[in-house]
Amino acid sequence: MGAGLPTSHPDLSIVIPIFNEQDNLEPLIDEIEAVLGALDRSFEVLCIDDKSTDSSLDVLRRLKMDRPRLRVIPHSINCGESAGQVTGFQRALGEVIVTMDADQQNNPADIARLLEALDSNTDAVCGIRRRREDNLVRRLSSRIANWFRNTITGDQISDSGCTLRAMRREALQEVPVFNGLHRFLPTILRLQGFKVKEILVDHRPRTRGTSKYGVGNRMWRGIRDCFAMRWYRARCVPSRRVAADE
Repeated sequence: MGAGLPTSHPDLSIVIPIFNEQDNLEPLIDEIEAVLGALDRSFEVLCIDDKSTDSSLDVLRRLKMDRPRLRVIPHSINCGESAGQVTGFQRALGEVIVTMDADQQNNPADIARLLEALDSNTDAVCGIRRRREDNLVRRLSSRIANWFRNTITGDQISDSGCTLRAMRREALQEVPVFNGLHRFLPTILRLQGFKVKEILVDHRPRTRGTSKYGVGNRMWRGIRDCFAMRWYRARCVPSRRVAADE
């Protein structure tokens, strides 16, 4: 079998939620396959289309025809980015699951660095975007949101908006499913008893398509979610609660 070709249990599963990113998909998947092919590890790429209203799903189906590593999973209704990630977690076959955005602002070359940091004492590695290629309003709002989030939840996550992450499969077995999960996943994993590490990653400017997030559609929902996470912190049952069989 050729290097990187999928097996029944590949080493890696790349999970990419997609909504209206038709122009980014082919260059993104080409870049991912080139980067991961050089690592000589088996992998699969799961593209979860969240009921796109452009031609994203048609593009994915065309790409799938000559890419054995690509799996296309369409949602029947639009559910949001967190739902796309969870669908990927449920369908992924890899021992390590890597999440990333479909807008090409994440650099696939950073996947190798995430995997290197995912040592035997670590369950998840999360990216911190350096030199963010967003406008000033988005950068400032993100900085304030991270400060507020950490103050309310009691956690210290440097960049909750960066979805470039590598996580062990077993760490994702009991994550609660809700709209907004992707922004709180590192905190949830820590509360469940898993070791989370952060490293610096690249951030590239968006050159195709339009952003799905802005200050208006994130602020109030994010504030409510922070208080919900405070409740979860008090009620969470650790996933690492069962000792080895006797």
